[in-house]
Amino acid sequence: MTTTGKTLPTAPNLIELTIGGMTCASCAARIEKKLNRMDGVEATVNYATEKATVRYADEVAPDDLIATVEKTGYTAVVPPPPASGEATTVVEPVDELRGARTRLWVSAVLTLPVIVLAMVPAWQFDYWQWASLTLAAPVVVWGGLPFHRAALVNLRHGAATMDTLVSLGTLAAFGWSLWALFLGDAGMPGMTHPFRFDITRSDGAGNIYLEAAAGVTVFILAGRYFEARAKRTAGSALRALLELGAKDVAVRRGGQEVRIPVDQLAVGDRFVVRPGEKIATDGVVEEGTSAVDASMLTGESVPVEVGPGDAVVGATVNAGGRLVVRATRIGGDTQLAQMARLVEQAQTGKAAVQRLADRISGVFVPIVIALAAATLGWWLGTGAGSTAAFTAAVAVLIIACPCALGLATPTALLVGTGRGAQLGVLIKGPEVLESTRRVDTVVLDKTGTVTTGRMALAEVLPATGEDAGELLRLAGALEAASEHPIARAIAETAAEAGTPPAVADFANAEGLGVTGTVDGRSVVVGRLRLLRERGLDVPDAVERAATGAAADGRTAVLVGWDGRARGVLAVADAVKPTSRAAVDRLRGLGLTPVLLTGDNATVAGAVAAEVGIDEVIAEVLPADKVEVVERLQREGRVVAMVGDGVNDAAALARADLGLAMGTGTDVAIEAADLTLVRGDLLAAADAIRLSRRTLAVIKGNLFWAFAYNVAALPLAAAGLLNPMLAGAAMAFSSVFVVANSLRLRRFRPIG
Repeated sequence: MTTTGKTLPTAPNLIELTIGGMTCASCAARIEKKLNRMDGVEATVNYATEKATVRYADEVAPDDLIATVEKTGYTAVVPPPPASGEATTVVEPVDELRGARTRLWVSAVLTLPVIVLAMVPAWQFDYWQWASLTLAAPVVVWGGLPFHRAALVNLRHGAATMDTLVSLGTLAAFGWSLWALFLGDAGMPGMTHPFRFDITRSDGAGNIYLEAAAGVTVFILAGRYFEARAKRTAGSALRALLELGAKDVAVRRGGQEVRIPVDQLAVGDRFVVRPGEKIATDGVVEEGTSAVDASMLTGESVPVEVGPGDAVVGATVNAGGRLVVRATRIGGDTQLAQMARLVEQAQTGKAAVQRLADRISGVFVPIVIALAAATLGWWLGTGAGSTAAFTAAVAVLIIACPCALGLATPTALLVGTGRGAQLGVLIKGPEVLESTRRVDTVVLDKTGTVTTGRMALAEVLPATGEDAGELLRLAGALEAASEHPIARAIAETAAEAGTPPAVADFANAEGLGVTGTVDGRSVVVGRLRLLRERGLDVPDAVERAATGAAADGRTAVLVGWDGRARGVLAVADAVKPTSRAAVDRLRGLGLTPVLLTGDNATVAGAVAAEVGIDEVIAEVLPADKVEVVERLQREGRVVAMVGDGVNDAAALARADLGLAMGTGTDVAIEAADLTLVRGDLLAAADAIRLSRRTLAVIKGNLFWAFAYNVAALPLAAAGLLNPMLAGAAMAFSSVFVVANSLRLRRFRPIG
């Protein structure tokens, strides 16, 4: 964002304006400059998205902002608010594109004979020059009307943009041709002149530049058209994201199913999702079990099993059974809408590398006009003749348009952030890209990030002579009556083998375990201390098994009945299947992984060993996670933090790069720079790879845009570029930058 140095109120307002009439980066720079001159206003204008993001103080009204833009010679409107239940809509400039296409094709058809006649002297018949004038005049006047109109508007406001250069160049070439035809020798029957690339000495009275005037107009119209079409393609990922949602939904009302549009859905409504249908909005499953395909939102191809009590996300697809879902979030509050907003915010912002390009574009046009005038004067002063001088000056005007500079960053951001959204990676802003390049250490929160965050039964260790299935069946029946996470892990696994038997005389020993009667047996499940207090004999082998489980970072739950311990159930926070591969990929990106957890060192060490992390920081209180990040930074490291909980939010904000798991809390997601929608640590490596790739494309674009102007201007001033070829080269440079950005659409996750 452009910084102005002004002190804003503590709670500035934020508005987004849709800007009309911009034709190049210098237009955006002018509008941005005018807005930032207003008291209490901080604005950034993006040429590629045609939007202005403005923060303004309470004493400034939106109408004042719009009036400032209009005084600058452009249009501004506040996008209409989305209807209830709809995400932000993207308006595609279909009509504008159709008009630009018509103007381009008509101009191209008229210009082709003009260029052919000028380039092939053998075909220059009597009065060919007048035929060329007849064909070229509509192209220069009507085809180039957008450039001339914009140049005139800018002139009235005392400004100059790329349109000024194009209009000046083409009208100068056309005007010279009219003078030569009507007042000079060029209108004589049988007049011929060769098409030349070099400087020739002449008085200019017999030379016409109709092919340059018409050709430049067509090439720049083509550049504008393909640029506009490419910009639409670049934003296609966001449009596809917004179109993912369901259009209607079957709601249960008054005991009946009623199909209504999604925008009429209310929080608390219960709706039915049949196999193959999209889930209409975010909610909680109340009835039924199914597999949900979330690949369009998260990039994860494996469907997720859901049942009563599980949360589901709008726009995902019910791949299995019938579900009844209670709506919890609608409209702009849904995860899909939040994703769209994050992507759009990232596309609207500016990376630091773009600010230099914007400043250059803002002063470039006046400098070029001065350079063209100097070129004209120098060639005239050397006695080369007016034709040579004029040719060189027009070429300078046309070759120097800074369009490519203005498109270098925003087009790459459009494509990169859009592709990220398709893969379940949300980049909060363009400045994030700079951070990913410098990061050398990644701190991984254990629970919910490296591990699932849910306890699971890892192993059943029966005593000699005991049956593992019976051990789990009796313990599971007893634990089914408890709400403790460890108890639930055991009960869920036991339930998979069949319906648990009934329990009588259930009792909970706080912090120790549970007791009860199952199938006539007095069963005790819990810590070693509980079994001994109840008088059960604990064989050495069972005690060793419990100690070994604890040494492996697991929680040992002993099970006994009829006066004797019968075995051990080892429970642990299971490591996510992809965590090991993710850590390897992070190392491959040059990052040193660090495991951070509040668990004891034994548990942390076991998890770290399983996923291949050497550096472990354990037994850290939630409030101390920020201190760990700061300590690593004081050691000279550039730190990325990956987390998912409320207790990670401060550390995510303090890190040089914060990555929040999308399965985590809203607070963590808000504090992070990148959000990994699918909650998979592999996405962290993909996020950093994509961010680095996008930054590399931006820098490549800027390099070629700068190099193009630096190399081409001297050639034009030296008379080594024909104006028509200069126009083609200028148009090509813009198309090249956009096409280079579109390569990001081919980005693929590893594996």
